[in-house]
Amino acid sequence: MKANDILNHFLSLADWVDPRNTVDRIIIGDGDGDVHRVLVTWISSFAAVRAAVERGCEALITHEPTFYVHAAELANLPDSDTARQKRAFLEATGLVVLRCHDVWDRVPKIGIPWAWARFLELGADPVAIGMAGYQHRYDLAPVTVDELARRIAAKTATLGEPFVQVVGDGAREVSKVGIGTGCCCSIPAYLELGCDVSVVCDDGSTYWANLQCAADSDHPVIRVNHGTSEEPGMVTLTQYVNDNLPGVTAEHLPHGSSFRLVGAPE
Repeated sequence: MKANDILNHFLSLADWVDPRNTVDRIIIGDGDGDVHRVLVTWISSFAAVRAAVERGCEALITHEPTFYVHAAELANLPDSDTARQKRAFLEATGLVVLRCHDVWDRVPKIGIPWAWARFLELGADPVAIGMAGYQHRYDLAPVTVDELARRIAAKTATLGEPFVQVVGDGAREVSKVGIGTGCCCSIPAYLELGCDVSVVCDDGSTYWANLQCAADSDHPVIRVNHGTSEEPGMVTLTQYVNDNLPGVTAEHLPHGSSFRLVGAPE
């Protein structure tokens, strides 16, 4: 299967994506090259692209950007030695980097928000969906905000994030949980869905804007790392490739949390 065939397969799944106006494309490499092995990872870091080459993969499928900008990555290549070195490495090795973002964010049942909800054991299907499919609501038995945060932390700990951030009254009982990943963590959208607590990610929720809106709205928020929240979706993406693209074998390269916490000495 050609790299372009893989890209076109994913685009065919998504009637919500305009193929002429999407970040889902061949970022770098020969789209007409044969692909038998792919490495799937959340972000195509330098470590990830090196790993793909070392493992004999012809392509790497990434959810997030390669060159530190969201769209038109080569046209908008940052003026930095790191970006130039990364590009040179990819060109020298011939590794194809294919981005699957706009499609996988909204594929029903197995896309990013659905995979995240199942990982958190919130349920198989949302009771409501907003923000054009990016933000979901799940209902569960009443639980305090802090207890829900502890449950989530127990799950995210397996991905390298053993603590989560909480804004709001930890003793409040909640039952209508909003989830969103990436940049789609709008507090007004959660409120429109009837959520009484929201699980958001750091890249989609700045303190001065989104989280302050939540605090002023008396809406509790549990905040995790972007990479953590989308890791379960990379597992489902890997499985999808193995189940649906004949002749292509996919391997998942875990990313997990993008940071570690260091505390003050006792």
